[in-house]
Amino acid sequence: MGPCHRAQGGRSDRPGRGSLSVHLALSGSGPARPVPSGAQTGDLTVKGTIHAALVIIGDEILSGRTQDRNAAYIAGKLNARGIALREIRVVPDVEEAIIEAVGALRARNRYVFTTGGIGPTHDDITTATIAKMFGRAVVRNAEAEAALARHMIGRATLNAARLRMADIPEGAELLENPVSGAPGFRLENVYVLPGVPRIMQVMFDCLVEGLEQGLPILSVTAGGYVREGEIADVLAEIQDRYPETAIGSYPFLEDGRPGTRVVLRGTNARALRDGLSETVALFRTHGEEPDVSGDAV
Repeated sequence: MGPCHRAQGGRSDRPGRGSLSVHLALSGSGPARPVPSGAQTGDLTVKGTIHAALVIIGDEILSGRTQDRNAAYIAGKLNARGIALREIRVVPDVEEAIIEAVGALRARNRYVFTTGGIGPTHDDITTATIAKMFGRAVVRNAEAEAALARHMIGRATLNAARLRMADIPEGAELLENPVSGAPGFRLENVYVLPGVPRIMQVMFDCLVEGLEQGLPILSVTAGGYVREGEIADVLAEIQDRYPETAIGSYPFLEDGRPGTRVVLRGTNARALRDGLSETVALFRTHGEEPDVSGDAV
């Protein structure tokens, strides 16, 4: 476990990655701007995307005592890596609930991340539960113990409770914790991380660069003062024509004026451009020139 340990995920080295540059241009929307390299057009559309899921573990989240601050951070980092976070579950500190959620999600996602439940107290059961799910024993890990001991020098006593954080499923790969010493771990495609945002975020920054690089997920937004109900039917038709592009509509109210923002996301730049053009035209049919923004404009 070296500095800022990198998780093993298998980088993609397909020929041509990063060599393609395309532009999106809309009639009447000004000069085209470059789309990030790696966007695909026409027959080069990649049908599959890399999927991930997150399991947030903790009674304190479900009770409302603590507000989760990890999900948005993880989603943003994965999105920048070209990995789509497809599902988030929040479960209590209950063995059966953790096993059911992690087991179901790891079967249909490339990566599953868990946060919470790996501290020194009696209700931190995530480590033992994940070990049980994989049929592994929990053992005192010498490398984890050494990392904890180094961190505690001049700070606190490495007592029995803190040493529990060096108990790791047998054969697991450690995920370094540069903040507080206690590592997370990986078993197959499951990455187990702490719930404290300040610590989790640093650890996630360390591991994310080792995950497989997916195609850039492009995103563009068109918004204007048109009620959602007035454009909903045609938006559904646009979605049907561009199934590889995710299209979402979000109503808003600004200064007493109702409007709608339409967000289009996908890896196929041409489909995104065409869907955006139709969306802009839809706003115009209602007498509204929409504001258009995003990394694919």
